[in-house]
Amino acid sequence: MSNLLSDLSAIPNPCFVLDESLFENNMKVLNKVQQESGASVLCALKGFAMWEVFPLLRKYISGGTASSLHEAKLIVDEMKCKAHSCFVVYDESEFDEVQELSSHITFNSLSQYEKFKHKLKPDIKYALRINPEFSNVEFEQYNPCMPGSRFGIVKDLLPEVLPQQISGLHFHTLCESSAEEFEKTLERIEEEFGSYIEQVSWLNFGGGHHVTRPRYNVDLLSSLLKRIKEQYKVQVIIEPGEAIGLNTGFLTSKVEDVVSSNGINTVMLNVSFAAHMPDCLEMPYKPRVVGESKEGFSCVLGGNTCMSGDFVGGFNFSEKPKVGDQIIFEDMAHYTFVKTNFFNGVKHPALGIWKKEGGFKLLREYGYDDFKIRLS
Repeated sequence: MSNLLSDLSAIPNPCFVLDESLFENNMKVLNKVQQESGASVLCALKGFAMWEVFPLLRKYISGGTASSLHEAKLIVDEMKCKAHSCFVVYDESEFDEVQELSSHITFNSLSQYEKFKHKLKPDIKYALRINPEFSNVEFEQYNPCMPGSRFGIVKDLLPEVLPQQISGLHFHTLCESSAEEFEKTLERIEEEFGSYIEQVSWLNFGGGHHVTRPRYNVDLLSSLLKRIKEQYKVQVIIEPGEAIGLNTGFLTSKVEDVVSSNGINTVMLNVSFAAHMPDCLEMPYKPRVVGESKEGFSCVLGGNTCMSGDFVGGFNFSEKPKVGDQIIFEDMAHYTFVKTNFFNGVKHPALGIWKKEGGFKLLREYGYDDFKIRLS
């Protein structure tokens, strides 16, 4: 359990808080994968972009992956390295700048490659994103290989010989997946795309590797990456998003009211699922809360926006929460503050770090001007 929970009085409410010690533990696990496999591990900024800890991150892993121009700029500015860029589409007005910021660039389609092939540079490595039409992800909204997916090129559309400027292949099929599930994906990739792997010098195996979760088979992942690297004589890359910040962050919140209707108790909070924890509604999933019990006072946790669906149910507490009580959400460092918004003008949580030597460091508080400027 994080030491920050022993001194909540030092932390604003609401506030996203990263526990630096827990974060560094994740970095050590990912560094172990790099050391044992020879692969490069990158941070996908779409999942985690708290640039305050990028210097710490860079002590352990190789860099970052960008899905937009702004993410590429942030990697260069704060990681002090070139980005691995994999955009769904590249804007023609931005592409020259993207190239200046990138060491690797992946095209999502053959038409995107054709559009920009006359601009490609010899000192940048280019790849095509492939779609193996195989994934173990059951929830379609998070399945990049669902039927009709807009991501990647299916085998039937690939030429037998890759364009000369293409030196890599990129694929992403996983979501919160195990090493065993990655192994099944690799079997499919090698079976269907083996002749293409032999034409390239680097492979990016994308994200969705849940490397830092408890009981993940790190040794199997490392052995799989090492085998591919040695067998095909290629550079190998993975780019976890969720695994970077998994189980390292918290969101402090406060009870503002408790209401009942038709036998349902709702604990009203000063934070919003829709605005501050959107994955809870999109995925959907029930987040963990500190002090939750299996029995007792059964309730829904309600957000503070006027959206009817801004709530998550299924919570139990040993005692009925009271106005002023703190409710602390766990595992709130990934796909949270990168996705928050200012919907309804509700107060946006502050952002901070519980330092590994102890004590809270406030990074940013948000106010009316932050809300107003986005509407001007």
